[in-house]
Formats: sequence, structure tokens, C-alpha cells
Amino acid sequence: MHTARINLRLQKIVTLVAVILFLVKIVAWYLTQSVSVLSDALESIVNVIAGFISLYSLYIAAMPRDANHPYGHGKAEFLSAAVEGSLISVAGLIIIYTSINGLIHPHPLRQLDDGIVLISITAIINYVTGYFCVRTGKKNHSLALIASGKHLQTDTWSTLGIIAGLMLIRFTGFRWIDNAVAILLACYIIYTGLHIVRRSIADIMDEADRALLQKMVGLLNANRRVNWIDLHNLRIIKYGTVLHMDCHLTVPWYLNVKEAHTEIDLLSRLIKNEFGESVELFVHADPCLESSCAICLKMDCAVRVHAFEKRVEWTIENISRNTRHTNGDTPGTQ
Repeated sequence: MHTARINLRLQKIVTLVAVILFLVKIVAWYLTQSVSVLSDALESIVNVIAGFISLYSLYIAAMPRDANHPYGHGKAEFLSAAVEGSLISVAGLIIIYTSINGLIHPHPLRQLDDGIVLISITAIINYVTGYFCVRTGKKNHSLALIASGKHLQTDTWSTLGIIAGLMLIRFTGFRWIDNAVAILLACYIIYTGLHIVRRSIADIMDEADRALLQKMVGLLNANRRVNWIDLHNLRIIKYGTVLHMDCHLTVPWYLNVKEAHTEIDLLSRLIKNEFGESVELFVHADPCLESSCAICLKMDCAVRVHAFEKRVEWTIENISRNTRHTNGDTPGTQ
């Protein structure tokens, strides 16, 4: 199944789960009258809203390319993640306000045992759903699914804190613990929301993903062929589940068009085997220069004019550099 459809189907499940858990938490709040449980329910409203936003964004991202969107609609995921992160942060602020109000105007709690059981069930379901979202999102390069999954996992930790607080209240009778726990967890929720916003803005602005680049560099160094003399001008842009990659590959100048194309095909196959078929690779073949001999690994070259000096390991810095091949500089050494 196409990755976009997998992401969309999973997000439908996430949205349905969010609605069900919200209803369960409302029941738990009605039974206990706990402000921390109410705060958890308020955050679940955000889960529901964010779930529908992510669902819509994945639907848009799965649409085929058209004349107005030649690279597809994948960036809709980044926008949805930014909105979701903002909503998470707003939910944290609402929780803080509600908790402070509860400290000023305390009210009695009731049926804590029933509330603890219901909230515990939601924590387990949230964590399992979040785990599958994050795992699938990383596999399919879907920021929307990763954001949803991390949000659900964050909700799990906050719910566990609420359970611990309710149990302390159950055994100590200190009602202020209810509001104090809610305030502490709200701060963590706000931090998580701002982190998601920061990540989505970075992707909208096409900020370089150094972890992805480092993985790419390691793959290329480990599988480097002797005809791949140099690699530079490497750029990777993410559009939802699709990675657009382009680079310049320096090959021996005497290769004919078919032979040079074979080297590009081998490079493309290597990258797609590692990152999946959703990679779009555009490679410009450069002929080697006389100055390339010093770093060329092709020892049986019949036209070598300079002795081999050293192998230059590719790094993020030297494969990402913007080099004009015609300037006569030695590739890989800038």
C-alpha cells in the first residue's frame, strides 16, 4: 500500500481513538470533579481538533501532483503540525489557568477510585496508539503522524502524573495536590507544543536535516564506487512522505553517456534501497578534472596524470558545498 494511504488510514484510527478517549475523560471528570482530570479532558479536546486537522492534511498530502503543485501537496503536513503544536501550547495555558483557579476556590472531590480506573485505561490506549503513530511516521517520513504520536505519548505521561496525584489525594486527603500536579504537567505540555511548532517551521523553511544528511553521508561512504570520484551540491528537501534529493556526481571524463548513466542508476538504487521508493533523485554528472587525480580511487585509470595522494571521506560539509566544477578547484578538498 502506498505510504500516503497508510498514513491516512492510521490517522483516521487516531482521530476515532481521540474522540472516544475524550468522552471517557469527561465521564471521569463528572465522577471525580477533579480539576486535573478536567485539564486532561481539555487537552483531549485539542487531541480531537488536532486529529481532524492532521487527517485533513494527510488527505491533502496524498493528492496527486498537478500543474499548480509540481512537487505535490506534502507540505500540508508541516502546516498541520504547526497548528497542532500551537493548540497543545494553548491547552497547557488553559490547564494552568484552571489549576490556579482551583487553588483559589477549592472544591470537594469524589469517586476517586472510579476516576483512577477510567483515566488509567485512557493512558494505556494513548501510549499504544502514539507508539504506532511515531513508528509509522518515522518509517514513512510523515511529520503529521510523528506529531500526533508524540502528542498522544505526552498525553500519556501527563495522565500518569494525574493518576499519581489522585492516588496521593486518595491516601493523604490533600486536595491541593490535584491542582499542583496539573500545573506541573501543563508546563511540560507547553514545552512539547513549542517543540513541535519549532520543528514544523524548520521543515516549512526547508531547514537542513543534519540527522538525515549524516545518515546519507554514512551510506555513501560505506558503498562508494571507484567511479564516484566526488559528490557535491547535495540538497535534500522533504515534502510530506517524499524526499527530493539532487546532487552533482563527478565521474571519469572518458565515460560515455550510457556508462555515466549506469553510475547514476547505481547511486539511485543504493539510496532508494535505504530510504524507500519515495525518494526523487536528480543527479548531474560532472567529468573529472586533472586536479581530481589526487583523490581519485580508480587506480587502474589509463589517463591518470597525477599520483593518488589520499582518499577524502565525504562529510556533510564537503558534499553539501556549492562548487562550480569549472573553477579548477580540487573536488572534495574545500
